[in-house]
Amino acid sequence: MAEILFELNNGIAFITLNRPEKLNAFNRPMALLMQEKLQACNSNAIRCVYITGAGKGFCAGQDLEEVLDPNGPGMNRILKEQFNPIITLIQQLQKPVVAAVNGVAAGAGANIALACDIVVSSEQASFIQAFSKIGLIPDSGGTYFLPRLIGYQKAMALMMLGDKVSATEAVNMGMIYKKFPTGEFENASKQLAQLLANMPTQALGFIKQALQASMHQNLNQQLELEDVLQQKASATNDFKEGVNAFIQKRTPIFTGN
Repeated sequence: MAEILFELNNGIAFITLNRPEKLNAFNRPMALLMQEKLQACNSNAIRCVYITGAGKGFCAGQDLEEVLDPNGPGMNRILKEQFNPIITLIQQLQKPVVAAVNGVAAGAGANIALACDIVVSSEQASFIQAFSKIGLIPDSGGTYFLPRLIGYQKAMALMMLGDKVSATEAVNMGMIYKKFPTGEFENASKQLAQLLANMPTQALGFIKQALQASMHQNLNQQLELEDVLQQKASATNDFKEGVNAFIQKRTPIFTGN
């Protein structure tokens, strides 16, 4: 079976990491296929991307057997050609990307989740910066995203100690948006994705662009960017639909245009 499953339904691209016997740990073919599927999500027909894992885990990160293989790609190529492009593609998509973390998310698997725009999990999920346990540093954007989500001190401790963070702890510290009871997780997380897919897609993409820029811009630069993006948003058909629906006291029907 393919290491990455891909399905388009009602404007949502469902991407499932599919090596359940390895807790969906990435090898090179899987990483390259993931990049291919993320690139396909640039299609205007796709208004939300939903990433989850098959089986009992979300993603255990990198398959260490590939790292130890003398004929394998080596750590340099694993990062530059496998994981870094995945993180970049998620961030560059001008539409919401939901990580639906169904189980353990460890190492690069945790950081792929944190690179997504909205992270939800089942109550049985956990997040582990497992790198220090094997003498490595966090990669796949972890040192960028985690301190911005939960603060420098907490991120430093989790990365050095490699503590397992429960879903409840992850919500409380602001690492993820929300957790759902295990029995409700799949339906609830897909309902969230459908809600996003029915919203004004371009506006959501502009929100994503603005928040990403806010990580490194000063206030004046951010105000200028807000002006530019607001002009673009107000020129969309969805803006006109939203205003008309408000005036007419009806539910808007957004098309993503």
